[in-house]
Parts: sequence; structure tokens; C-alpha cells
Amino acid sequence: MKNEFEIIDHTADVGIAAYGVDLKEAFANAARGMFSLMVDLDSVGDTVHRAVEVRADNREDLLVAWLNELIYLCEVENVLFSRFEVNELTDRKLGAICFGEKIDPKRHQMKIGVKATTYHKVRVEEGKGGCRVQVLFDI
Repeated sequence: MKNEFEIIDHTADVGIAAYGVDLKEAFANAARGMFSLMVDLDSVGDTVHRAVEVRADNREDLLVAWLNELIYLCEVENVLFSRFEVNELTDRKLGAICFGEKIDPKRHQMKIGVKATTYHKVRVEEGKGGCRVQVLFDI
């Protein structure tokens, strides 16, 4: 299988394509990819965990809602996540446990600030060889 995720360069934004054997893994890897844009994931422990549930009208909207909820938690609770267990995923609902820790400026060297997930070029694809999701972010 390919990497968990890859960075996509775009004119004014940055994006990721994430892969998985199924959509749960692809959505989890999309979250890892997004946080890898913000910080070195190896520096983030897993002393904090949050249950996250999002709902949307379709899988593309669900992907955007999922990543935007994680951005919200990062900004409001000052927490970084590095590991994601997507336990439930339908076309309209996602449930996951996210593991990370509070931001520590002494240990976490922040890279870029991700403001939001956009709907521009968002894709959720399933195939025989696995799944691929793609998103662009406002930075």
C-alpha cells in the first residue's frame, strides 16, 4: 500500500491526499496528514484523548466536517492530536477517538497554521485497491 498521506501543493493553500485499506483508515490518515502540516507528529504524545462525532449530508461533507472539528479542538482546547481511531463511519456520520496532548511551546515547534478545511477539490474515493481522500486547507 502507498504511504498514509502525501502533501499536495496548491497555489495559495496546501492539501493532502490520504490513503487507507478502508475509509476509516483513510479518514484517520487525513487527520494525521493535516496535523503533520502543523507540527512534527513524533513530538506529540497521547496523554489527552477526545471522543469526536460529526454528521454531514454525504462523505465529502463528512470529511470536511471531521477535519474542521479537529481544527476547532486544536484552537479552542490548545491541543494537538497525532493518533486517530475511527470507530464508526457511514455516509453521514463519523465517530472517533483522537489521542494527543496540550500544546507545549518548548517541545512542539509549530509549522504552519491550518485555518480551515475547504470544499475545493475535496474527494472521497473507494476502490478495490483501497481508499483515497483529498482535501485542501486554508492556511
